[in-house]
Amino acid sequence: MVEAGTQTGGSVDPCPPPAAETGCDLVTVPARQGLEAVDILRRGTGEAVGPVLHDDGGDTLGFVVPAGTAEAWDVPGSTCTGTDGRGLRLAPEPPVEGSDWLLPPEEADPATDPAVLRRALGEAARLIAAADSCR
Repeated sequence: MVEAGTQTGGSVDPCPPPAAETGCDLVTVPARQGLEAVDILRRGTGEAVGPVLHDDGGDTLGFVVPAGTAEAWDVPGSTCTGTDGRGLRLAPEPPVEGSDWLLPPEEADPATDPAVLRRALGEAARLIAAADSCR
Protein backbone atom coordinates (compact mmCIF):
# COMPACT_ATOMS: atom_id res chain seq x y z
CA MET A 1 0.00 0.00 0.00
CA VAL A 2 2.93 2.37 0.35
CA GLU A 3 4.34 2.53 -3.17
CA ALA A 4 2.32 5.51 -4.25
CA GLY A 5 3.12 7.56 -7.29
CA THR A 6 2.91 11.30 -7.34
CA GLN A 7 0.20 12.48 -9.66
CA THR A 8 0.17 15.84 -11.32
CA GLY A 9 -2.83 18.06 -11.82
CA GLY A 10 -5.53 17.42 -9.27
CA SER A 11 -3.41 15.47 -6.80
CA VAL A 12 -4.02 16.05 -3.14
CA ASP A 13 -1.25 15.88 -0.55
CA PRO A 14 -3.10 15.59 2.77
CA CYS A 15 0.12 15.56 4.79
CA PRO A 16 1.46 19.07 5.14
CA PRO A 17 5.00 18.19 6.22
CA PRO A 18 7.64 20.78 7.03
CA ALA A 19 9.48 19.73 3.88
CA ALA A 20 7.32 18.68 0.92
CA GLU A 21 9.45 15.61 0.23
CA THR A 22 8.73 13.95 3.60
CA GLY A 23 5.12 12.93 2.87
CA CYS A 24 3.32 10.45 5.12
CA ASP A 25 3.65 6.96 6.60
CA LEU A 26 1.00 4.24 6.64
CA VAL A 27 -0.24 2.22 9.65
CA THR A 28 -1.74 -1.09 8.52
CA VAL A 29 -4.10 -3.06 10.77
CA PRO A 30 -6.53 -5.98 10.39
CA ALA A 31 -9.80 -4.75 8.89
CA ARG A 32 -12.00 -5.58 11.89
CA GLN A 33 -9.83 -3.61 14.30
CA GLY A 34 -9.38 -0.81 11.79
CA LEU A 35 -13.10 -0.40 11.18
CA GLU A 36 -13.73 -0.24 14.93
CA ALA A 37 -10.97 2.37 15.25
CA VAL A 38 -12.47 4.46 12.43
CA ASP A 39 -15.84 4.40 14.24
CA ILE A 40 -14.17 5.40 17.51
CA LEU A 41 -12.28 8.25 15.85
CA ARG A 42 -15.27 9.56 13.92
CA ARG A 43 -17.59 9.66 16.91
CA GLY A 44 -14.97 11.13 19.26
CA THR A 45 -15.02 14.82 20.00
CA GLY A 46 -12.23 16.52 18.14
CA GLU A 47 -10.59 13.22 17.17
CA ALA A 48 -9.47 13.78 13.58
CA VAL A 49 -9.09 10.86 11.21
CA GLY A 50 -7.08 11.17 8.02
CA PRO A 51 -7.41 9.19 4.80
CA VAL A 52 -7.89 5.44 5.21
CA LEU A 53 -7.17 2.77 2.57
CA HIS A 54 -8.60 -0.72 2.42
CA ASP A 55 -7.47 -3.60 0.28
CA ASP A 56 -9.95 -5.09 -2.15
CA GLY A 57 -9.77 -8.40 -0.28
CA GLY A 58 -11.04 -6.61 2.81
CA ASP A 59 -8.27 -7.96 5.05
CA THR A 60 -6.53 -4.73 6.07
CA LEU A 61 -6.97 -1.01 6.52
CA GLY A 62 -4.20 1.55 6.18
CA PHE A 63 -4.27 4.82 8.14
CA VAL A 64 -2.29 7.76 6.75
CA VAL A 65 -0.13 9.19 9.55
CA PRO A 66 2.59 11.88 9.58
CA ALA A 67 6.02 11.02 8.22
CA GLY A 68 8.38 9.68 10.84
CA THR A 69 5.70 7.73 12.70
CA ALA A 70 7.20 4.41 11.59
CA GLU A 71 10.38 5.09 13.56
CA ALA A 72 8.59 4.76 16.92
CA TRP A 73 5.47 2.71 16.07
CA ASP A 74 5.17 -0.33 18.34
CA VAL A 75 1.47 -1.21 18.52
CA PRO A 76 1.02 -5.00 18.58
CA GLY A 77 -0.95 -6.41 15.66
CA SER A 78 -0.17 -3.49 13.37
CA THR A 79 2.66 -2.26 11.21
CA CYS A 80 3.74 1.21 10.24
CA THR A 81 5.55 1.56 6.96
CA GLY A 82 7.79 4.53 6.47
CA THR A 83 8.22 6.09 3.08
CA ASP A 84 11.97 6.60 3.43
CA GLY A 85 11.73 10.21 2.30
CA ARG A 86 9.88 9.26 -0.91
CA GLY A 87 6.60 10.41 0.56
CA LEU A 88 3.15 8.94 0.22
CA ARG A 89 1.34 11.21 -2.18
CA LEU A 90 -2.39 10.82 -2.24
CA ALA A 91 -4.84 11.52 -5.00
CA PRO A 92 -8.55 10.84 -5.35
CA GLU A 93 -7.61 7.58 -7.07
CA PRO A 94 -6.20 4.87 -4.77
CA PRO A 95 -2.39 4.97 -4.78
CA VAL A 96 -1.98 1.22 -5.16
CA GLU A 97 -3.69 -1.28 -7.45
CA GLY A 98 -5.94 -3.60 -5.45
CA SER A 99 -6.90 -0.96 -2.90
CA ASP A 100 -9.59 1.66 -2.50
CA TRP A 101 -10.33 4.54 -0.16
CA LEU A 102 -12.53 3.98 2.86
CA LEU A 103 -12.04 7.67 3.70
CA PRO A 104 -10.69 9.49 0.64
CA PRO A 105 -8.20 12.34 1.00
CA GLU A 106 -10.72 14.99 -0.04
CA GLU A 107 -13.18 13.88 2.70
CA ALA A 108 -10.69 13.39 5.53
CA ASP A 109 -8.39 15.42 7.72
CA PRO A 110 -4.74 15.69 6.61
CA ALA A 111 -3.41 12.70 8.60
CA THR A 112 -4.38 10.80 11.71
CA ASP A 113 -2.44 11.78 14.82
CA PRO A 114 -0.40 8.69 15.84
CA ALA A 115 -1.18 9.10 19.56
CA VAL A 116 -4.90 9.36 18.82
CA LEU A 117 -4.72 6.35 16.49
CA ARG A 118 -2.83 4.34 19.13
CA ARG A 119 -5.61 4.99 21.69
CA ALA A 120 -8.37 4.18 19.18
CA LEU A 121 -6.67 0.91 18.15
CA GLY A 122 -6.30 -0.05 21.81
CA GLU A 123 -9.96 0.67 22.50
CA ALA A 124 -10.96 -1.24 19.36
CA ALA A 125 -8.91 -4.27 20.46
CA ARG A 126 -10.61 -4.23 23.88
CA LEU A 127 -14.08 -3.98 22.29
CA ILE A 128 -13.33 -6.88 19.95
CA ALA A 129 -11.96 -9.02 22.80
CA ALA A 130 -15.06 -8.29 24.88
CA ALA A 131 -17.41 -9.13 22.01
CA ASP A 132 -15.55 -12.33 21.22
CA SER A 133 -15.65 -13.46 24.87
CA CYS A 134 -19.47 -13.20 24.85
CA ARG A 135 -19.86 -15.87 22.17
